Amino acid sequence: MARLDVVKNLSGLVEWYGKNKRLRDLVNLVIVGGFFDPSKSKDREEMAEIKKMHVLIEKYQLKGQFRWIAAQTDRHRNGELYRCIADTKGAFVQPALYEAFGLTVIEAMNCGLPTFATNQGGPAEIIVDGISGFHIDPLNSDESSNKIASFFEKCKVDSTHWNNISVAALRRINEW
Repeated sequence: MARLDVVKNLSGLVEWYGKNKRLRDLVNLVIVGGFFDPSKSKDREEMAEIKKMHVLIEKYQLKGQFRWIAAQTDRHRNGELYRCIADTKGAFVQPALYEAFGLTVIEAMNCGLPTFATNQGGPAEIIVDGISGFHIDPLNSDESSNKIASFFEKCKVDSTHWNNISVAALRRINEW
């Protein structure tokens, strides 16, 4: 859930997902950001990212495993999106190349979502790696996508794992 620009790396996340068969076999991907039609944007970088998203969807044949929801401006609706993902025992991924603060990380963790977030900037201070969420390296796509896949594999064999991370995320946000 972010702007559709290079630094937010949402197209990078789509590519990580598309390339990782193990991850694709475990979960679907939902992206919230930008427009679907590049002509609706007035920003050249965003237009390029929208076009790139369409190329990646086709390249990795993501139809049926991927949902792209246009950027939301209603904060109540955003909260519902986080809760919907939490209700289905999903996770939140913030793959930014750099994130100064990490409001979406706080929002996701506040909804009890296990959160994977960039180790570049603010989220690295919010998340206690492996306890209240997970640090990911946005420049190492294989390592990052495998870390996400390993989490969901562990959830399949240990029915308490998702809940343990969820509770730890809520506890961390309340302490923070």
